[in-house]
Amino acid sequence: MGFLGDLRVIYNMAVRPIRGKTHAERMDNFYSGQAKDYDDFRRRLLRGRENLWKQLLEGEPFEDTVWLDMGGGTGSNLHFFGDAIDKINKVYVVDLAGSLLEVADRRIQESGWKNVETAEADATTFLPKEGTVDAVTFSYSLTMIPDWFAAIDHAWNLLKPGGRIGVVDFFVSRKHPQEGHVKHSWMKRSFWPVWFNCDNVFPSPDHLPYLQRKFETVFFEERLTRLPMFPNPFFKMPYYLFVGKKSGG
Repeated sequence: MGFLGDLRVIYNMAVRPIRGKTHAERMDNFYSGQAKDYDDFRRRLLRGRENLWKQLLEGEPFEDTVWLDMGGGTGSNLHFFGDAIDKINKVYVVDLAGSLLEVADRRIQESGWKNVETAEADATTFLPKEGTVDAVTFSYSLTMIPDWFAAIDHAWNLLKPGGRIGVVDFFVSRKHPQEGHVKHSWMKRSFWPVWFNCDNVFPSPDHLPYLQRKFETVFFEERLTRLPMFPNPFFKMPYYLFVGKKSGG
């Protein structure tokens, strides 16, 4: 994708009004104008996804398991499985944006994956036919789910004991974060929520604390990424990676 593709994405993100009465309608309206340019731009913006999958897959026996990618969009995360995808019993790509799932369906068909299925559904209520699952991922989707705490609770309910959750997303720190966590300046904590709220993206200081309360922490990091087309070092958005384990396994 070139400069014009970047402009299309930025126009849809920052200028084009987002319309719709429901969250599902707003999501599909937001992504419908940028679906074909989505993957390349997000690859440069949404850092840490490949590392998250590496952390989840490394040392874990994922043969004959069920994996949910909540807010999986175009299915671009599927490539992070590598050869391991053939060993997984079932992968669900769950999203409310039908325009993105159309891209995912084409990717699945072209790749010949028989064990991958898309579902146009809500991450707070989706129920796979298997009932329980072994892994749930949220890749830059938790900040776009209004009831993100309900999405985390639902993931906890779906996971088998010992099952894992993986999250990578934007965030801002609390004013007084827990020991071991980064502390952002007032400017970062104030600027980034306003910037992203225009696109119905809500970086939160509470994602990580809530995840660490619900799950046993296996791995987490807090990092910075630069926004595409903004060379100024000020435009570095904080993001985190978290891998947690449901107790009992």
